[in-house]
Amino acid sequence: MKCIPFVRIFAGCVFGFVLAGSSLATPPPVAAPSETTGTNDTESTGFLSGIRRSSYLLGDLWGARPLLSKYGMSLTILETSEVLGNVSGGANQGFDYDGLTQAVLQLDTQRAFHLYGGTFNISALQIHGDDLSARNLLTLQTASGIEADRATRLWELWYQQKFLEEDRLDVKVGEQSLDQEFMVSQNALLFVNTMFGWPMLPSADLPGGGPAYPLAAPGLRVRVRPINSLTFMAGVFNGSPVVNNSGDPQQQNPSGTSFPLNGGTLAIAEMQYSFPALGSMVYSGNSPTLAGTYKLGFWYDTENFADQEYDNNGLSLANPASTGIAATHRGDYAIYAVMDQMIWRDPTDEDGDRAVSFFTRVMGSPEEDRNLVDFSLNAGLTFHEPIYHRDDDTCGIGIGFAKVGNHATGLDADTGFYSGSSYPVRSSETFVEATYQYQLTPWCQIQPDFQYVFNPGGGIPNPNFPGQRVKNEAVIGLRMNILF
Repeated sequence: MKCIPFVRIFAGCVFGFVLAGSSLATPPPVAAPSETTGTNDTESTGFLSGIRRSSYLLGDLWGARPLLSKYGMSLTILETSEVLGNVSGGANQGFDYDGLTQAVLQLDTQRAFHLYGGTFNISALQIHGDDLSARNLLTLQTASGIEADRATRLWELWYQQKFLEEDRLDVKVGEQSLDQEFMVSQNALLFVNTMFGWPMLPSADLPGGGPAYPLAAPGLRVRVRPINSLTFMAGVFNGSPVVNNSGDPQQQNPSGTSFPLNGGTLAIAEMQYSFPALGSMVYSGNSPTLAGTYKLGFWYDTENFADQEYDNNGLSLANPASTGIAATHRGDYAIYAVMDQMIWRDPTDEDGDRAVSFFTRVMGSPEEDRNLVDFSLNAGLTFHEPIYHRDDDTCGIGIGFAKVGNHATGLDADTGFYSGSSYPVRSSETFVEATYQYQLTPWCQIQPDFQYVFNPGGGIPNPNFPGQRVKNEAVIGLRMNILF
């Protein structure tokens, strides 16, 4: 049939879109140091002498940190390096190295200018290595939160100002990455897989994957805490992190300095409830409360979104008579909920740090015609100090689930119909991950990791074996975090 080459070309385009839309994530978090952190536990050389007890590999950075501190500034550099490989399944088997260097410079206006409550932040990324998910796995939910195109780029550039008594209001303006504040489960950040950071649904559906690592977008975020247990956050950002939504979004803005303002609007709001509330007291004879945080939020983006099945004439995109131009829809939205709940605390642990916590995050959108993924879920358990006296170790087991939207699966069925041959119809993808984060020194963590992926890509065809799906994958790896 003459239509077969066209169908194969179109199927290849869909396959490429799946990969391009699932590459954004959240890297290991970097906390800016306080004025004295890491500056008073080493000699001025900051290296070799006192290296075992310093918070940083390079100590005071040969005097640079104390000098910056005099002017109200702090510098943090974190290198994350890992080797990951699939020993079964996938399009190919093998191992890849990838790495990320994060540098964060912050200025405290109180210490610098005697202006209370202001923080100026600038951060940069140096991304190196290869992308196992794109090369071997072909998954929706990519294996590592640091996988991205090789680049040296600006990440965030913002100013934050606190207001009111007890800092109950703060405003942040500038280039921001939403995965640093919105939709976050603190317990989920232990894991290596991408989707325990920035979720699958916005990664697949928002233009450019949304303003999340390694991209950001200009905008305004407001946070208010009317009572100690309740916090509201809301933000308005450019509808896309790049000026041009065609092609690889990271290549559209390779340096991170385009600051797009030409798109639609991405509005997001989140309510957070925590207990015990900030400042709560634990009285003598009472057991400490099992802490929990609950979040409910939504986002809405006014950009144009391509239909996943039909063209601008109402024909299936797999139909040989199709124009090949997808129908467009104005706007897209989703609702989400996040829970972090401690479920057990060791009563014999005097510090109260030895504990097990449960987390879950769900997100869904009814707009199936324009969304590749219309529902995603993450859940898991983390165990802090699983071995007695290993105070800084944490282990965990987690799961991720992504459901392919009905219009996307409909396109697969159409492709099989018009080609006259068997063509896999995508449905959903599930993975499980088990990991252990071992604190080797105050500045170094080692983290062995295991992941198993069921129905990779939702059940996409294997490019090396036409007519067959990509087989289930076992992924093993080792990550190392070094704080310089």
